[in-house]
Amino acid sequence: MKAKKITELALLSTIALTIFIVELRIPNPIPIPGVKLGLANIITVYAVYRYSPKETFLIILTRILLGVFFSGNAMSLLYSIVGGLFCFAGMLVLHRLLPQKWIWLCSVFGAIFHNIGQIIVAVIIAGFGMLSFLPFLLFSGCLAGAFTGGCTQLILNRNFLRKVEG
Repeated sequence: MKAKKITELALLSTIALTIFIVELRIPNPIPIPGVKLGLANIITVYAVYRYSPKETFLIILTRILLGVFFSGNAMSLLYSIVGGLFCFAGMLVLHRLLPQKWIWLCSVFGAIFHNIGQIIVAVIIAGFGMLSFLPFLLFSGCLAGAFTGGCTQLILNRNFLRKVEG
């Protein structure tokens, strides 16, 4: 991998980590575990559409590992890794099926896959009673996924226009 590519991936990981840490400081108005806006996923969706699967995986893994380290919440590692891998796998498949104008939809499904991964971990750790959180997680995940996907759509459209004009 060339130095320029490594620098790009490091910058994207840093941006995602910074967004993640800032979002941790925002009080959650919804008292349901696992419900959050997930703004760092803007970078994940962007990377799925602009970088190779290997490069995107490196960005996701770096953000998750450093996010767990900086947040001081080691228990979140398992939830984040499994949710992140489910999301990543689902978005890789959808990105091949959906054109760029449907990025927001890919993001919604990515959020759904992430929530399913989280619930699987919760059920393994705490039992089947955790399934009662699934409807709330799916609903909030759809809203958050649409928002982050819309943001990514705007970023990619702007990037595209710069390349066309430049």
